[in-house]
Amino acid sequence: MGAVAQLCGSSGIGFRKTLESEAERIFKEAGAFAEGHFQLTSGLHSPIYWEKFRILEQPRYTERLCRMIAEHFRGHNIQLVAGPTTGGVIVAYEVAKQLGVRSIYAERQGNARVFRRGFEIAQGEQVLVVDDVLTTGGSVREVIAEVKRRGGRLVGLGVLVDRSQGEMDFGTPLFSCLRTVVPTYKPEECPLCGEGKPLVKPGSGESPSA
Repeated sequence: MGAVAQLCGSSGIGFRKTLESEAERIFKEAGAFAEGHFQLTSGLHSPIYWEKFRILEQPRYTERLCRMIAEHFRGHNIQLVAGPTTGGVIVAYEVAKQLGVRSIYAERQGNARVFRRGFEIAQGEQVLVVDDVLTTGGSVREVIAEVKRRGGRLVGLGVLVDRSQGEMDFGTPLFSCLRTVVPTYKPEECPLCGEGKPLVKPGSGESPSA
């Protein structure tokens, strides 16, 4: 059994802190932790950005973090893992590989996400939804809605980083490799904009001034 599997199978005081310390170490080792002035996918601004693609471009980091999710849900009879595009595709694949089940992904179509490309969910199939970074929860809610619409049974939600500050209820158990409380601001209320700090939109190739 690997070190992460042993860790996830542990219990007792300090277990959660130890797990998160390992996840944080992996993110920092991968160079996935950035400070500055960022516009998140949600449109909110933040002084901290977790650049998940520095993790997802390195199979060794992706494998270690996804193993935490897989081991947490291993006893839940997962039959299928689903995630949203883009990063969630990789997370879903790796978690599914470690659980020995199928993986599928939901793509944007209008104001929702749908399973295309012949992806099917059997009636009552036990589904784990996963994603990379959880902030507002919009992407995973869309995947959850599509899973239920297709007749799947939602078993849990797993993410690499949870920066939602515990303010959301998805109606299913949530597991994160790392939980972090980082301030986010609406653009019109952002103090970083007020200070004139350049705004970076990760993943877009754009770095306009705020």
